[in-house]
Amino acid sequence: MRLIVAAPLVAVMGFAGLALTESARQTARASDLGQLAQLGAEAGGLAHRLQYERIVAADLLTRGAPDQQDAFADATTATDAAVAGYRRQRARVPAGAAAEQAVLPRIDAALANLAPLRAQVRTAERASVSAMTFSYRIVIADLLGLRESVTLGVVEPRIADGIRASAALSKVAEAVGQQQVAVLRAVTAGQVTPALQQDITAARTGVTEASLAFQALARPAWQGWWEQAGSGENALRLQRLLDQVARTAAGDRLELDLGTWLTATQQWAVRLAELRLRVDGAVLDDIRAAHADQRRRTVVEAAAALLALLLTALVTWAVARQITRRLRRLRDAANAVAFERLPQVVARLQEPDSASVDPDDLARRQAVDALEVSGDDEIGEVGQAFNAVHRAAVRTAAEQAVMRANTAEIFIHLSRREQRLVDAVLAQVDRVERDETDPDRLHQLYALDNLATRMGRINASLLVLGGVGVGRVRHHDVPLPQVLQAAQSQIEHYARIRLGLVDGDVAVAAESVDEVVHLLAELMENATGYSPPATEAWVTGRSLGDRVIVQISDEGVGLPPLRRQQLNDLLAQPPAIDVATVRAMGLVVVGQLATRLGAAVQLRSGPRRGTIAEVALPAALLRPLPPEEFLLTPERPSRRAARATVASPVVPATVVPAGARPAVAPAGARPAPQPWAGGPAADRALPVAPVFQPASSAAADAPTEELIIFDQVNHWFQADRPGDAASWAGPADDAWRTAARADEPRVAGTTTSGLPRRQPQEHLVPGGVPAPRQATEHRDPARVATAMAAYARGVAGRRTNLITN
Repeated sequence: MRLIVAAPLVAVMGFAGLALTESARQTARASDLGQLAQLGAEAGGLAHRLQYERIVAADLLTRGAPDQQDAFADATTATDAAVAGYRRQRARVPAGAAAEQAVLPRIDAALANLAPLRAQVRTAERASVSAMTFSYRIVIADLLGLRESVTLGVVEPRIADGIRASAALSKVAEAVGQQQVAVLRAVTAGQVTPALQQDITAARTGVTEASLAFQALARPAWQGWWEQAGSGENALRLQRLLDQVARTAAGDRLELDLGTWLTATQQWAVRLAELRLRVDGAVLDDIRAAHADQRRRTVVEAAAALLALLLTALVTWAVARQITRRLRRLRDAANAVAFERLPQVVARLQEPDSASVDPDDLARRQAVDALEVSGDDEIGEVGQAFNAVHRAAVRTAAEQAVMRANTAEIFIHLSRREQRLVDAVLAQVDRVERDETDPDRLHQLYALDNLATRMGRINASLLVLGGVGVGRVRHHDVPLPQVLQAAQSQIEHYARIRLGLVDGDVAVAAESVDEVVHLLAELMENATGYSPPATEAWVTGRSLGDRVIVQISDEGVGLPPLRRQQLNDLLAQPPAIDVATVRAMGLVVVGQLATRLGAAVQLRSGPRRGTIAEVALPAALLRPLPPEEFLLTPERPSRRAARATVASPVVPATVVPAGARPAVAPAGARPAPQPWAGGPAADRALPVAPVFQPASSAAADAPTEELIIFDQVNHWFQADRPGDAASWAGPADDAWRTAARADEPRVAGTTTSGLPRRQPQEHLVPGGVPAPRQATEHRDPARVATAMAAYARGVAGRRTNLITN
């Protein structure tokens, strides 16, 4: 608003300043003209006094009468008074006047030389009338020149003509004075010499020319004053004297009464002086009137400029206030749209149910509440343009939301299709593994199994990017060590992962197990993928009461601080789905999972080198375990057990003591390569906690389907056994003894990858016992199938029954 008000005010003040400056300059010029005109009038009076002093001095020098001394003294006194008046006015003339640079200094010098000139006249020593009159003539000529120079720069013609008319009167008086001196000299000389006659003629001509100039410049009133001055008996007497002088030829004696001549000419000079004073007075009155008029004009212009300035300020303030008020409303509305409504709309469009939004309809509805456009001026056009931009932004955001939702749906459908194929591959690999006895081929099958497992993790990552959870329906919490082992089993370089100190008294909630495993597997994949192949990555998990801190540290080259900060920002605020997201899918998936779980993931530099990925699992994801559920076991579960625990649907199982064969294995469980090097599972055992209730628990006391099946099989064998059980024997005893040694397999050697190499078919048990049908009791088909699959896996390689009838 200040700028809107200031700009017109500055413009008005500028133009007003220019006008006032010119008016002030005109006023100052009128004032200066008044001072110069007054100085010219004083110069005219001084010239008149010098003319009279000159004729008295000439009379004194020619006749030398004592009364002439008194007359000269009176004349000098009057001249000195005129000089004082002139000098007072001279001091008032402002600097830089037109006549100051040339005429005024000469006049000042001539006036300073009057004293020596007067002394010569009084003493009559070496005094010459012609020299004396010449000196006076120079001073008088400068004074008359000053009067004419006053008109320089005068704009008003009336005033300029008046000044010139007054100067013409002074010239008439000067010509009369020169004629006085010439006649005086001719009378004194006794005849009219040619030189004197020439001077008389020139003076008479000067009177005529100056008189005509005055009449040409004089106003009608001044011409009347001129006629009055030239009429009367004195004028007639002077005219007769002038005619007599004009008729005297050169060389003749001028018969003229000198006293009469001097009296008549002096009276005419006095009348000319009076007429000049009246003309000067009229001119000064005109100059004062012009000065007063110019001053009034300046005052009026100043008042008008001030009024215009005030009006401009008021009008500009009113207009600016209206404009700024509308602009403020427009700004507030724009800020509300830009910082509140539009972000809210964009936030709502990022919700999963935004796929069904119609972009055009949403943009139209949002534009109604965007800005209220008032007026059809530029501000209204700005409001309309902003509404159009808002509609376009909402439409674009809606289209992007629909596109993201469609992309997420594509990810979900493709991931589910791929997951079904991966599950089919895993099932096929499981069937092949079940019957394979060659260790080398079994190692290749394990590698294929691990590859398919990683493919399943990539499909799960696509589900995460699509906004769908990856967890399966679980009913039991999983201890933290087994969660870490499950994550380890899903990466390529699982053998380079080392589990350090892991607290076993805490478990991950059942509904969050798969997502936590997925998050940790992605970080383990990064740790092994971005570190040298010969190095290991260590994983630790410590419980801090309200959270669990899992650290995954590698020995790679590490990350620059700027790049590490960028990755931490990505983990804290994962971006939307785009090409870059798919390229950096691992950390984006980690960020999405961490946001969904409420966990915190941060990358830090290692103590020496490498990078530490620290995961803080909140208390909402954790469950405490009683001591009996995380007791140390002498065995380390294989990768098959770890993945069967986490990656496969959870089924009840029984924990058996060391050295015994488990009665049941989960359906679809797949063996996995050992995550440690140097030998079989028992060589590098780590303490782990079981996932399920141990056999010693109260829940295990109840008979299970597996025990019922084994009881029925045992009862079937005992039904055909004659006599006492202790003395009973048969041809299948060797097979039973072979089966009894199955829990202590003999290792013939190891493969290049460290897997045990055993003798094929060494522990095959010949024969088989069919399971009796249970037609009277209803059992869960899935649980029966799981139990029978575990049992059938043990007798699948039996030999043909050797007992013959």
